[in-house]
Amino acid sequence: MKDWKIICKKIIYPPLWLLTILTSISTVALIWIFVKKLETSPIAYVVYVTSFYCLTVICIIGSKTIPAYYKKVKSKVYENKYANRYFTDTAFKIHVNLYRSLIVNLLFVAFNATLAIIYSTYWFVIFALYYAIMAIMRFLLLRYIGNNKIGSNRVGELKRARLCAYILMSVNLALSGAVLMMVYFGRGFEYYGVIIYVVALYTFYITTTAIVNIIRYRKYNSPVISASNTVKLAASLVSMLQLETAMFSQFGADTSARMQEIMIMATGAGISVVVVTMSVYTIVRSTREIRKIKEQISHE
Repeated sequence: MKDWKIICKKIIYPPLWLLTILTSISTVALIWIFVKKLETSPIAYVVYVTSFYCLTVICIIGSKTIPAYYKKVKSKVYENKYANRYFTDTAFKIHVNLYRSLIVNLLFVAFNATLAIIYSTYWFVIFALYYAIMAIMRFLLLRYIGNNKIGSNRVGELKRARLCAYILMSVNLALSGAVLMMVYFGRGFEYYGVIIYVVALYTFYITTTAIVNIIRYRKYNSPVISASNTVKLAASLVSMLQLETAMFSQFGADTSARMQEIMIMATGAGISVVVVTMSVYTIVRSTREIRKIKEQISHE
C-alpha cells in the first residue's frame, strides 16, 4: 500500500525540471500539430494525453501554492494607495475600468477601419461601427462619473443610463448587418492554431465577469454602474458571436452550411433579444423612476 502511495505521489508531484520539460515539449507539439493540421494523427493523441497530464499536475500544484502567494501579493497590493483605492472604492474602480474599455474600443475601431480600407470591404466597417457605438456609450458614462459623484444625483444617473439604453438598441443594427454578412456572404472570423483557444478563454472570461458584475453591483442600486455592466455584457455577447463563426471555420467541416447558417442566425437573434430586453427594461424603469421623483418634488 505504501509503495502505491509513493508512486501516486511521484506521479502527481513530479520533479519541477521534469514538469517544465514535459510542458514545454507539449506546448511546442500542440502548436506543430495544429499548424500542420494533424489533429487526428496517432501522435496527436499522445500529445493530448501528455498535455492533459501536465495541465492536471499544474492545477493541483497551483491549488496548493497559489492561495498562500495570493495572500502575500494581496497584502502588498493593498499597501499601494492607488491599488487600495481601486479595490475598495467602487466608483473609482468603475472609472478605471471604463477608461480601459474605452481605450480598447478605440483600438478596435481603428483596427477594423484600417482593415476595411485595406481590403475594401463593408465587413470590417460594420464592426468598426459596432465598437464605435460601444466607445460612445463608455465615453458618456465616463464623462458622467468624472463630473459627478455616484449617488449624488439620482435623476442625472437615470437620464444617462436611459440615454445609453437608447444607444445600445442601435447596436442591433450593426449586429443585424454582421449576421447578414456571416450568413449570406459566408464571412466570419478565423483564428489559426492555438489562438482560437486563447480567444475562446478570453471570451468566456469577459462574459462570465460581465454577468458576475451585474449581480455583484446590484446592491449599489446605481443606474450608471448598471449601465456600465450592461454595455460590458452586450460587448461580450457579440464576442461570442465572433467566436462561434471562428469555431465553424476551424472545426465545422462536418457541419453543413445550412446548419451553420441556422445556428449563426439563432445566436444573433438570441443576442439581439437579450440586448433589446435589457435596453427596454432600463428605459422603462428609468422613465418611471424619473417621473416618480419629479412628482414627489412637485408635491413638496
